[in-house]
Amino acid sequence: MSEKMQDIPEDLKRYRQTIDNLDAALVHILAERFRCTQNVGRLKAEHDLPPSDPAREEEQVARLRRLAEESGLDPHFAEKFLRFIVAEVIRHHEEIAGASE
Repeated sequence: MSEKMQDIPEDLKRYRQTIDNLDAALVHILAERFRCTQNVGRLKAEHDLPPSDPAREEEQVARLRRLAEESGLDPHFAEKFLRFIVAEVIRHHEEIAGASE
């Protein structure tokens, strides 16, 4: 059931606007991150480096978990989110490496 605009409290409207702004910022930040990781993938392919760096990935997971705890965010969620992103980055790096062969 759709809410009528006049029935929505002003506070809820403001919170939703903030959420919308944050969602837009997240999309832009992720796009920028993937642009950067595409460049990393090209560099790795040029230098015959593997698409994945497990030691670096584990360092990043530990770092992100610490940041999440400091920020009041569930560290388990933060880790799942980062692992999802890293898996996608590795997939891109594998595609780049395959294209350069």
